[in-house]
Amino acid sequence: MPNPSLHILLGISGGIAAYKSLSLIRLLQKNGAEVKVVATPHALEFVTELSLQTLSKNPVYVNPFAILENVEVEHIALADWADAMIVAPATANLIGKFANGIADDALSTLFLALQKPVFIAPAMNKNMLHHPAVQANLQTLAQRGCHILASDSGYLACGTTGDGRMQEPEQICSTVISSLSATSELNGMHALVTAGPTYEPIDPVRFIGNFSSGLMGFQLAEELASRGAAVTLVTGPTHYNTQNPNIQRVDVQTAAQMLEACQQVFPQCDIAVMAAAVADYTPQQVAPEKIKKTDAQLSLALKKTTDILATLGKQKSEKQCVVGFALETEHELENAQTKLKNKNADIIVLNSLKNEGAGFKCSTNLVTIIDKNGRISTGTLKDKKEVAADIVSYVIEYMNFTNIG
Repeated sequence: MPNPSLHILLGISGGIAAYKSLSLIRLLQKNGAEVKVVATPHALEFVTELSLQTLSKNPVYVNPFAILENVEVEHIALADWADAMIVAPATANLIGKFANGIADDALSTLFLALQKPVFIAPAMNKNMLHHPAVQANLQTLAQRGCHILASDSGYLACGTTGDGRMQEPEQICSTVISSLSATSELNGMHALVTAGPTYEPIDPVRFIGNFSSGLMGFQLAEELASRGAAVTLVTGPTHYNTQNPNIQRVDVQTAAQMLEACQQVFPQCDIAVMAAAVADYTPQQVAPEKIKKTDAQLSLALKKTTDILATLGKQKSEKQCVVGFALETEHELENAQTKLKNKNADIIVLNSLKNEGAGFKCSTNLVTIIDKNGRISTGTLKDKKEVAADIVSYVIEYMNFTNIG
């Protein structure tokens, strides 16, 4: 049997989702990891110590005061052994201990001794998850460098439906393995990505929007993070979730909100990829109440939104690379080249709605990449994940060639 390349600590606390830890152990092992389990006493109310020990092929650490088999201090030895720790499930109680430095069991004691990446997968009732104290504790842990694996929405053990459901073992395993095996091409760099549509409100129930799903932007954020960048993803309304813990997500609704979020982040960025489909116009006035259907016609006065790409293009330094997107229906290449120049971007990624399988509401895309050095590269129809990899590779090559960054 080959020697595992990763040493993973799996922390388990007392929640019903603890039964999923058995599957997570198997998945981590299949990805070349050796797993050691550290459980709270309450965790063993949901899954047995024998099951955990049999699957992990290692002793299960529960009692910090147990007689040691060797002279090493157990939690220090484990902290030195590990490459990373996953805590799944992480209850509200355990999250509170972690955030406030309380060490009264094996798992919370180990957490304080560990100086390796920690991935925390919350699992609890939706009301508990959204309690201000729990949210403050999660924010504290994120600010200290812990990777919070955002809970899923679905049917909960308490009989209600909502968020608070622990991520599935497959998703947790994929995120952790990807993060720990990420390439280092963009290490030390910060990337800003925008994604999705913007919704410009007409009244409290209606808005002007578009058909963008946000998938292309999310795939770009994941690809940049997988290559070592710290990514800030500013996204309009979408149902997609981020996977890589190196992505910080900022949710917005309107073009004005997206601009404000981008301007806060952009000065610290090395790369900005503007993949969002931002509304060009927004209503001059938003009706305070729902507009009644009384007249045969309705006229709306619209005003231009501030062009985010052009704004950042004017502000960018020689050390920053700005990438824009152009979705065209006619004179595609000519319009994209004009946009590249007028917006002071370094690269424009051109989509054409004339290409079947490309554009909005598709899992595939076909793009042409144009840079300000005059190079034009046309790809083939691919899955958007592959297209994102092509775009990021192009950006890296361009930055290396022009000595950006």
